[in-house]
Amino acid sequence: MTRRIIIGSRGSDLALWQAKYVMKKLEDIGVVSELKIIRTKGDEVTLSFDKMEGKGFFTKEIEDALLSKEIDLAVHSHKDLPTTSPPGLLIAAVSTREDPSELLLINRGSVDEKNKFSLKNGALIGTSSARRKSQLLAWRPDVKIEDLRGNVPTRIKKLKDNKYDAILIASAGVSRLEIALDDLHVEKLDPHEFIPAPAQGVLAMQVRESDEELIKVVGKINDAEASETTAVERKVMNLFQGGCQLPLGVICEKDENENGETIFKVRAAKAEAWDRMPKYIYLESKKTTGLAEKVQAVLTASDTNTVKKLFISRDERKNDLFKRCLEAHGYNVYAQSLIEIKQVPMRRYVKCDWVFFSSKNAVKHFFDQKPDVEGSKFAAVGKATADEIRKYGRRAEFIGSSDDTRMTGKKFSALVGRKTILFPQAKVSMKTIQLQLKQEQIIDVVVYETIKQVSGFRFQVSEMDVLAFTSPSNVDTFHEKYKILPGQKVVAMGDATANALKKYGVRPDKMSISFDDLGLVQAVFALDIK
Repeated sequence: MTRRIIIGSRGSDLALWQAKYVMKKLEDIGVVSELKIIRTKGDEVTLSFDKMEGKGFFTKEIEDALLSKEIDLAVHSHKDLPTTSPPGLLIAAVSTREDPSELLLINRGSVDEKNKFSLKNGALIGTSSARRKSQLLAWRPDVKIEDLRGNVPTRIKKLKDNKYDAILIASAGVSRLEIALDDLHVEKLDPHEFIPAPAQGVLAMQVRESDEELIKVVGKINDAEASETTAVERKVMNLFQGGCQLPLGVICEKDENENGETIFKVRAAKAEAWDRMPKYIYLESKKTTGLAEKVQAVLTASDTNTVKKLFISRDERKNDLFKRCLEAHGYNVYAQSLIEIKQVPMRRYVKCDWVFFSSKNAVKHFFDQKPDVEGSKFAAVGKATADEIRKYGRRAEFIGSSDDTRMTGKKFSALVGRKTILFPQAKVSMKTIQLQLKQEQIIDVVVYETIKQVSGFRFQVSEMDVLAFTSPSNVDTFHEKYKILPGQKVVAMGDATANALKKYGVRPDKMSISFDDLGLVQAVFALDIK
């Protein structure tokens, strides 16, 4: 291409970084470009971001300049774009996705590492995003939230001026601007748990439909995978009529299954308002066709037609996300463990490189015995176990992300090499993680035992629509007195629990994809998939 391309951009530091990023990509393929700054309505109005993102407040004037041929190419944060381009324009390419995570930036005096997200109780959080508000309150209903406006540096300055205890901000923006955060405590929130906005972390390159030459050129810097996955995310948003005034998070990832086949994994969270509990879902598909429609169908499955009764084989917990989330969406939850846990004094404690915990009970009954763990690193089978470790002022440096403990064991083995690992565990343990390691690395220590309860249920088992089992021991105890009836749906936490059910001729309808409340919630809502 011999002509010089004029790129239109907003004038903020982040927008200019994005435009210059694309300029460099074009330069790499021999295309010369120049920059023209355009002021947009979003630079002037004082609406909160949840009423602006995805509605064209940051894009309309730039799109008008494209249509009038003042510029040739517009660079946008993809999440800011309406899901339908104006007549005459199209998205010719998207960038490789930057880290889509949210950052929770916390003033040092407001940190409590024993709490979820390291936030002190009752912390004041700054964010204007309805999506961020709803998900934050889902996990931490004790916090207070106030709207926060301004570009990325302005928002961070307001935090440092102690107007808030913490703020939520996109990781990509901080990374692109190389903002120093040394004086703040930074929590990177897992995008599998705290669901980002559709197309978060991706840049969109918009051109005129008639500019066939430029369409071909820009297509050379397109990231095919990001294009494929963000198309699903934005289609979900489109199905909700633009949706960013709703608290809606969607992330789609392209992966491979055990057979080497392509698989698309979608996680979504949607609430009816910023102060309402989101519905969390997880779906898998071998193709993108119809995937967004399936996501929409599960997110909008009726919560009110018939109240469903659900049993979970554990006792109710304080601020129980599982119970609060399901009861907000049409379930009555009956929580009761069918086993008792008794601490077993450790016969020995050997200093080691790593301590691996396979359950919250292992964490509690290990740390309650006050061993000297200085110098050891910690690993957890899943997020719930990792959160339990935090309550004792420690951090897990490895957290499993699969319901398949064998896969978690293999990933952990690859990380630790030949280091020694202590496994606090139950008196009777399947030792699935240990099987993936060399015997000379392993130090097993019993810290608790499970005892079957004989008192029976406090409610009618026959009335339950869904039975959620959290451990093999609970499965065994249940089947000593009861059986699963025709029509009752069954959810299992992890492959060990699923295998225990199969011993009784029961194949779970759904399995949690992670060893935590969120995985169980997603499994229950997945029962609505047709």
